[in-house]
Amino acid sequence: MSKLTLVSHHLCPYVQRAAIALLEKGVPFERINIDLANKPDWFLKISPLGKVPLLRIEEEDGSQAVLFESSVICEYLEETQPGVALHPKDAVTRARHRGWMEFGSSVLSDLWGYETAEDAAQLEAKRTALISKFATVENVLTVGPYFAGNDFSLVDAVFAPVFRYFDLFDTLGDSGIFEGLERVKLWRKALSERASVKAAVGADYPRRLMEFLEKHNSILLRLPAAA
Repeated sequence: MSKLTLVSHHLCPYVQRAAIALLEKGVPFERINIDLANKPDWFLKISPLGKVPLLRIEEEDGSQAVLFESSVICEYLEETQPGVALHPKDAVTRARHRGWMEFGSSVLSDLWGYETAEDAAQLEAKRTALISKFATVENVLTVGPYFAGNDFSLVDAVFAPVFRYFDLFDTLGDSGIFEGLERVKLWRKALSERASVKAAVGADYPRRLMEFLEKHNSILLRLPAAA
């Protein structure tokens, strides 16, 4: 069996996708966290984009391969590893799921702007964009509890780290982003209770995220005082 090593960062939502997929499949793996503000030389030599996650694959014969990009890693795990299937069997449905995984990445892009906003105008612009995107998701969700109903999928692995941000953000004030989106709220709750989702980050995740907001002078930290 191949030895798998996930090169990671404590906060990265893209890393969490791969970690969730590995945990769902019950595949043994080692996780190495690096400091993205001080990237080690060995990491830069094997990461074409200088980003995480990376998946290092070591075969029994001593050969190695390194995969980059979270979607590529998740697809590789789905194609090669035993355990529960995380993609639908039907080709059209599978392609549709891949599309929603990309949609999840676009949500993360807006979320970055939201959490690093230093003024009210930027925050509101990203808040509005997030409301619009989650409303779009609301319209495609069905009975749940997961994106595809009872079956946990890679779409769920993509969105779980998105929702995790709001566990902290909600303690700083009510954004109103999920107001009226009842199916999204139920989906968020179901994902937060999933064992693989919980295990995809360390116990220090909230502290590290708060430190990230402080470092970026996020207006989210000033909203309660201004209210």
